[in-house]
Amino acid sequence: MKYLLQPVNALMLTMLVTGYALATASMPDDSPAAAEKSAMSAEARNIARIEGADAVLEARFDYAEGGPLKVAYTLRNEGKAPLMAFDRGNRHAVMTKKLVQGEVAQPTFSQEEGDLTLSHRALPLTKPHPIIPPTPLASRVEPGATLEGAFEFSILTDVPVERVRWCLGVVPFADDFKALEPEPNKPEVWLGSLSHAESQQLLCTAWFDLPTGEFES
Repeated sequence: MKYLLQPVNALMLTMLVTGYALATASMPDDSPAAAEKSAMSAEARNIARIEGADAVLEARFDYAEGGPLKVAYTLRNEGKAPLMAFDRGNRHAVMTKKLVQGEVAQPTFSQEEGDLTLSHRALPLTKPHPIIPPTPLASRVEPGATLEGAFEFSILTDVPVERVRWCLGVVPFADDFKALEPEPNKPEVWLGSLSHAESQQLLCTAWFDLPTGEFES
């Protein structure tokens, strides 16, 4: 009997150890590191990263049905020369009191069926020519520095919107930029040129799906 019991006990012990290991592996990981990883994974679905020439743009979209689209962005200059970002609107908007100089402007937009494109960019001269042309206003970002900004956009269109993307126009600093006297408690703004509408680099996010609140991969 002694020699028969030993193999049985060894087998039972093996089964118990194996079962414990499987149960432990199937249990959720409640450690802080796992929770942080899960949060980062969920957050990443509404964050877009765009790499351009000497520039990296990250944009976070937040949207709840019935509310505005909220966009927060960070632009990093990875080049060796200052970078100009056209996120401050244009001179016409400031002169007509539709925009306070130094604030992030409302984006321009265009829609094709259910797709809506928002843009902060240098605008070309339209016809007939306005009395005050839409000369672009820009933020200056030094090499290695970052620019942070945010805006909201109410999605009220005749055709229901399913997807949204946002584009930011940037160009390297050139002599045709002029620093404007800053408004009190507002950041410095530079006056650009209408020619930048043709030379700017557009950094555009992927499409953001409004029903799911996620960027398309």
